[in-house]
Amino acid sequence: MSNNDITGIVFSTQKFSIHDGAGIRTLVFLKGCPLRCRWCSNPESQHFEPEHAFNPNRCLGAEQCGRCLAVCENGALKLTAEGLLRFDATACTHCGACGRACPSGAQTIYGERRSVADILRKIEEDDVFYQRSGGGLTLSGGEPMAQPDFSLALLRAARKARIHTMMETCGHVPTERFHEACQLLDGLIFDVKSLDSARHREFTGQDNGQILKNLHHAFENFPDLPVTVRTPVIPGFNDAPDMIRAIRASLPRRDNVRYEVLTYHRLGMPKYGYLGRPWLMGDAQADEALMAKLRKELAEEES
Repeated sequence: MSNNDITGIVFSTQKFSIHDGAGIRTLVFLKGCPLRCRWCSNPESQHFEPEHAFNPNRCLGAEQCGRCLAVCENGALKLTAEGLLRFDATACTHCGACGRACPSGAQTIYGERRSVADILRKIEEDDVFYQRSGGGLTLSGGEPMAQPDFSLALLRAARKARIHTMMETCGHVPTERFHEACQLLDGLIFDVKSLDSARHREFTGQDNGQILKNLHHAFENFPDLPVTVRTPVIPGFNDAPDMIRAIRASLPRRDNVRYEVLTYHRLGMPKYGYLGRPWLMGDAQADEALMAKLRKELAEEES
């Protein structure tokens, strides 16, 4: 099978991004992640298979619309006695018929099997913007290396097409496959959430041993690869200044290694309800004063 024929499960592509690598970029979001971060803003990315989501706030109702009911052949959508829609996940085959029929976006299927050739065509539509801005492709997720064959094939195809390549990773992947990806990258964005292994496991479901191993593998084996290390500052998890300072101190001082902190946000919270999952972060809020202090300290260190 050629690179172009390899397929993977993609849940979104985002054009004209300017926050995930140099220049104007196209982000490709892959399904599947080995972590279960409590604060994850993309819960639809965690599971490997396509998933159905229902946003009742957008639903026009069975009396005014009812198109999804008409096309669902598996009985996954039903009416309650009150005339409201009810979704039965056990009957859903993720065929996508309801999402295609829904005029308001209330019914959504997150995840679709796509080929490398298909995704590459979409990426190449904006080649002129990449050339002018120094942008290109950024793989994201989920965790791109949770679908290693597809991700590596897409990176190879992009490199062949002379498209700048980057990848966002949580780092919890086999080192052999991570090494293969680094060979195909022009830049790497790497999450380091905590140096405390037990705390990392408590809040993400996995310890940080493999993550830190892979980060230092990149530093040692790809010293010329530009790396941006990111830490999302999460209330009650790693929002102590000493924890952030320790992460920064663990990184090599190189011109091609950057470190940045990300402000916690709750933008993904509604999606948990649409997917029928609990939101685990309660009423936690970002500490803007703390973030300003951390960014000032980091900027002073870099100057």
